[in-house]
Amino acid sequence: MGPTIYAKIATSHARYDANIISLISVPKRDVAIIFGAGVLPNGQPTEYLRNRIVTGVTLYKEGRVRKILMSGDNRTSHYNEPAAMARYAQMLGVPRKDIVEDYAGYNTYATCYRASVIFGISSATVITQGYHLPRAVMTCNHLGITTIGVAAQRQGRDSALMYIAREFISTDKAVIELMVRPVPAVLGGPEPIF
Repeated sequence: MGPTIYAKIATSHARYDANIISLISVPKRDVAIIFGAGVLPNGQPTEYLRNRIVTGVTLYKEGRVRKILMSGDNRTSHYNEPAAMARYAQMLGVPRKDIVEDYAGYNTYATCYRASVIFGISSATVITQGYHLPRAVMTCNHLGITTIGVAAQRQGRDSALMYIAREFISTDKAVIELMVRPVPAVLGGPEPIF
């Protein structure tokens, strides 16, 4: 199964490279999906996450998205990525009515699955760091969302090398998930964005 998985990864990444575009080239879409990337002990988004949010807010203010889905981890009462993301976007000028929080976006697969099944999204712009975009675009597309990806405008101060290395393992996992199609642990009923 190993060579087959790697062939699928290489093919999938190459196939979706055309779906990754620059910020200035992003066409209008109804929804931007921003993936969580950690919250600091003080409840503020990490630098990586702030950069993702700023990119989404830029698209919103330019009229290229109508709503922003903030997807992240909220497994405990003391850790809430979507709420931190929503507060930061509001501070940057996005009205609360145009922000949707997904509290069970524990990973890329769960975010894309829930975006499609729970929130009824069929087309979206996904926002994350460049190293994560091929996997995010591949996953959302395979789960029924016509997806384009745009990289957060600035990378975090930390070396991205660790995250790039992590992507090799995460992409293997994503390919397996897309072949097996597990239902995420937390699902719930439909909550259409529109």
